[in-house]
Amino acid sequence: MTVWDEVVGQPSAVAELSAAAENPAAMTHAWLFTGPPGSGRSVAARAFAAALQCPSHGCGQCPSCHTVMTGTHSDVREVVPEGLSISVRSMRLLVQSAARRPVSGRYQVLIITDADRLTENAANALLKFIEEPPDQTIFLLCAPSDHPEDVQITIRSRCRPVPLRTPSPEAIADVLVRRDGIEPETARWAASVAGGHVGRARRLARDADARTYRETVLGLPMRVRGLGDAFAYAGELVRNAKAEATELSETRDATEREELAVAMGAGGVGKGVAAAARGAKAAEKDLERQQKSRNTRNQRDAIDRALVDLAGFFRDALVVGSGSRVALTNPDRDADIRRAAAEWSPESVLRRLEAVLACRTALDQNVKPEIAVESMMTALQRG
Repeated sequence: MTVWDEVVGQPSAVAELSAAAENPAAMTHAWLFTGPPGSGRSVAARAFAAALQCPSHGCGQCPSCHTVMTGTHSDVREVVPEGLSISVRSMRLLVQSAARRPVSGRYQVLIITDADRLTENAANALLKFIEEPPDQTIFLLCAPSDHPEDVQITIRSRCRPVPLRTPSPEAIADVLVRRDGIEPETARWAASVAGGHVGRARRLARDADARTYRETVLGLPMRVRGLGDAFAYAGELVRNAKAEATELSETRDATEREELAVAMGAGGVGKGVAAAARGAKAAEKDLERQQKSRNTRNQRDAIDRALVDLAGFFRDALVVGSGSRVALTNPDRDADIRRAAAEWSPESVLRRLEAVLACRTALDQNVKPEIAVESMMTALQRG
């Protein structure tokens, strides 16, 4: 297996990237990976970084490939925003470290997995380095294709684009069986309902709780009959998202607090203890802010996954109502989808779909989740 086996259903992108890794004349210092959610933007960027560091250009077996793909290579840094944005302070530190000469590889590589989350000042800090790139430094930026304008035009214009497409269900099922050892029948089902999202397919195939939650969410459209139902289910959806976010954060938050306490000399005695304690208080407050921001993002990501499922349900109802032979996003909910298409007019289904999309937009604009979801649910109830 090579590092390119990790990139699912992207033959043209793999051909372009592998050719650039092998031929220095085809290289450039900045790349922008775009594609719909689940298309594997960060996976493709990571595989490209491994191919750039590998003596065999991505063999998948050497120490360089292994350390890049596992996130431990000394010359490859990956920025994954844990809050709602990437700050200018963190970006300046990252680009300065990326400007150093490589320690063990051929390049210093900086991967920014959500370049659309850069604040304006952070984007400006990055732009200065992209305009005057240090020798042997490569920038790999990833951004969603549905909102590429969220990345500054001045940055986009200086990057070589790598457009990715939605992988086919067959390609996703194949990688789940071959790489993850999932049963073929389960892999085919997960791939068929994941909407082309590799990570979501893997989660549904492996996690019984994820499957149960999906069933609950997809059952909502036919259960919301009155205004009381709308508010009750809205509250339940938000509570479930908060519970999932808390479960993800608790262990990690506790570990980070313990590590910080040790780093700041907790329990120490002697000279300098008071000054260290004051410094520890400031560091603790900073850590609390980071953890709160990360938890907020996890909550909104959990809600967004439910909204994507709901949008897929109403999209399928429109498909069935129009008599189209296009494949359904949720083929396992065929009975409910046909019932919805029979009971509601196309205009009513479209209004429901628009309410779900409006809720996603509201959450992106930092509207309180309870308010956004309640507004959506009342719209679903009215039709």
